[in-house]
Amino acid sequence: MSVENRSVTDPSGPPDDPSARELLQSVVEVARAIFGAQASSVFLLDEEAGELVFQAVSGRGEEFLVGRRFPADRGIAGWVAASAEPMIVDDLAANASFDRSLAQSTAYVPDAIMAAPLMDDDRVLGVLEVLDPAPQSRSSLSDLDLLFLFARQASIALRIVTRQRTGPAAGPGLAPERRTEAAELVRRLERLLVDAPHA
Repeated sequence: MSVENRSVTDPSGPPDDPSARELLQSVVEVARAIFGAQASSVFLLDEEAGELVFQAVSGRGEEFLVGRRFPADRGIAGWVAASAEPMIVDDLAANASFDRSLAQSTAYVPDAIMAAPLMDDDRVLGVLEVLDPAPQSRSSLSDLDLLFLFARQASIALRIVTRQRTGPAAGPGLAPERRTEAAELVRRLERLLVDAPHA
């Protein structure tokens, strides 16, 4: 089964608000830069449909993957969403959870992957993926520690987006308090990128 595309007006599709889109895009762009990766993605878990939806993409596939979806029980992202545990795989060819046909449907088949769940308390909101990270991290932290740190930032971003979309006061644009949270998150992401020592 290939990755499916649906209208962006789908309630679980990409956020309509430009501020929300910019916030999620900043998350994947900084993640990709910090890990020196070929691509980075944020998926939203659509529990009702049992699917994962590409919400933001940086690098390979960014021109066409946003809004596409695939079954939430497939691939590394599906395993991470179901288990609520992170996964780092250096050799995907030897990993049973890797769904090569699913990767091929996105027009990019990675050799290595890092993935972490995006949480709101005990609930999985989605998954952060980093594809083909550089062998040498630009941080003194271990890759897993850095992935945890970054997933926490991405979780905040996704929580802002999902609450803005589904909250009782949801309307056009982020509410003022959400704009303040979003602005602070972007500043933190920028600091994380600037402070990461080069290898």
